[in-house]
Amino acid sequence: MKTMMGKSVVAGLCLVLAAPVFAHDPSASTPEKSNPGRTVAPVTEAERYARRCQGRAPDRDVWPQGTQLWGTRRGWGARPEPDERRSVLVSVDLAPLKPGASGVPSLRLEAGRLVGSPEASSRLVGTVLQGTSSDGKPVEVAVCGAEPSPGDSELVWYRIEAWNPVAQRWENPCVATNQIPDPRALAVSGVWDSSGAHQAVEGRFTLACENGVISKCIHWGYKPWVSHNGQALAELHQACTRMARADYCGNGQSHTNQDTPIDIYDRLGMLVPTTQRSAAWDPERASFEAAWAADGATCLARTRDRRALETILRECPGRFQTGQLVELGEGDRCTVRRAGGTPRAALLRNRTY
Repeated sequence: MKTMMGKSVVAGLCLVLAAPVFAHDPSASTPEKSNPGRTVAPVTEAERYARRCQGRAPDRDVWPQGTQLWGTRRGWGARPEPDERRSVLVSVDLAPLKPGASGVPSLRLEAGRLVGSPEASSRLVGTVLQGTSSDGKPVEVAVCGAEPSPGDSELVWYRIEAWNPVAQRWENPCVATNQIPDPRALAVSGVWDSSGAHQAVEGRFTLACENGVISKCIHWGYKPWVSHNGQALAELHQACTRMARADYCGNGQSHTNQDTPIDIYDRLGMLVPTTQRSAAWDPERASFEAAWAADGATCLARTRDRRALETILRECPGRFQTGQLVELGEGDRCTVRRAGGTPRAALLRNRTY
């Protein structure tokens, strides 16, 4: 995609954010794969906590990326859950369920870092937190590593494990890819629901995995706790999560494919259109796709996955109106616009092939 302050770099939606810090130890034993036909006996609470953070290599499928909001698994079952708006982990409580070795009594979130009182965030290893899945079920989450992001003191990447009640073991809930086989997570204030809407909830936060758009948009520069030239970036970050998943209707439904190249630029000038041709991007092949607000597209010229615009109009009836050509500048124009909205006031725009 792009770097900050007017510079630009284009990449696909499965952009590698950073090299994994917590590489798998070849000497660690590989866990036995789950057998869906076998009943796994439950373990005691003491045994469950003793098993956390053991460095086991994940034995999950490498699912395609491009539609994920949280970057987490959709379910614990053997078969992949088809609904992309489901997740085994959507929010986490700040109050520790079981303190780590350092005895952290409480937590707070400062920018993109979890801070334990009175210990520093690097002492959180082993702490177990109470999380919640998209269907409202409780899930235990263990903090197994904390690594400050190189060159950015505001961010800490966490290696996490969640207790899989089906397989009766701790697993990384983040979806792996070939580029990031053991993904980590960022701590982000508030929670996202199945529609992709963000809500500030006292005492709760999100562990956003590397392969999801919540953390990607932060990596691209849209930190929701930061201001740029006096304007808070929280709404810009939220608009980015809609744009990255091509969530036109603002209902949590994505319309993109893995590895689709897109070019992002915003009204603040933090990211600007890419004009130079490279191996990753050819500006002459690209065309305007959409303008974006925090709740979805405000102006639409085409779909990213090449489906007809009529399918989007049917998906969210009454949201858009057609017919009038809207000129946004820089050659961007569309004929499908948000009903009652002002497309020119959009926070983000993008182009694609």
